Amino acid sequence: MHKNTNEIRAVELKPYYLRKHTEASLKTELFGHKYDAPFGISPVGLQGLIWPNAPEILARAAFKHNIPFTLSTVSTSNIERIGDLTEGSAWFQLYHPAENEIRDKIIKRVADAGYPVLVILSDVPTFGYRPRDIRNGLAMPPRMTLKNMIQILGRPEWALKTLIHGQPSFATMQPYMPKGLNMKQLGQFMNRTFSGRLNEEKIAAIRDQWKGKLVIKGIASEEDTETAIRLGLDGIIVSNHGGRQLDAGQSAIKSLNPIIEKYKGQIKIMMDSGIRTGPDIARTIASGAEFAFMGRSFMYAVAALGEQGGDHIIGSLKVQLKQVMDQVCCAKVEDLSNHII
Repeated sequence: MHKNTNEIRAVELKPYYLRKHTEASLKTELFGHKYDAPFGISPVGLQGLIWPNAPEILARAAFKHNIPFTLSTVSTSNIERIGDLTEGSAWFQLYHPAENEIRDKIIKRVADAGYPVLVILSDVPTFGYRPRDIRNGLAMPPRMTLKNMIQILGRPEWALKTLIHGQPSFATMQPYMPKGLNMKQLGQFMNRTFSGRLNEEKIAAIRDQWKGKLVIKGIASEEDTETAIRLGLDGIIVSNHGGRQLDAGQSAIKSLNPIIEKYKGQIKIMMDSGIRTGPDIARTIASGAEFAFMGRSFMYAVAALGEQGGDHIIGSLKVQLKQVMDQVCCAKVEDLSNHII
């Protein structure tokens, strides 16, 4: 996690102060759609634990600002609700189910809701060792400790709104769940339902079924990039799952560099993991990525500001990125690579 951010921050940009400059534009075309900025919202599971209705707050803000919101299979709003809020412009990230029947039903729902992009996840073949989650009691069922209870009492607005809204649930998966599961049984059901490891056969079956743009998230090697191209995918998101899976792995920005050198122009190459700010977005795009995705920054904003969090953070990131571009004398996002040192 720390390598992700530190090594992005090590990327330096060269400013040109004596050149003629027109106002910087953040507009970026991706998969035939012109977005208002070159960044989007990464898929995050169980978003409603951070703030009630968090995925809906962020989806509305993303639609307002014309950037992509990516709904996780294990988030707390369902496919249809987010599709309605974004008028079919959201992306959907698929955790691969163990049963093909459930996979096919989910993909059909995504298509029926008008989502243009399906993102399949590759970097959670098994859950990484996450000591922070263990310490904090993040489990199914959640482990309530004296520390957690004191923290809840210290956040009365969160506690009250969570009580009113109800217990967060895996909303997309509800049609496939047996009724009346307690939290422990729900955890066991989710473990049985998903098979994290992808292979060429599974990807090919999804490519045959999905007619929209197909992206794979979690790519960290040239070999996997080549496989994605051969299987007919439209894009990859270079990522290490925010540094939560493999501490022995490289940072996302370090994995990105050889992939860009060898495969740029053959497939859309995007990146997430470690990106927090507008300058980080600029560094990522200057390094060759065509689009940046972020998770933590958006969740922190919703945790801090609730309903106003999504609009605030997107506006802030746009201002920060435009300031960098104006400072280095870069009028178009795609020209940021001319400023990398």
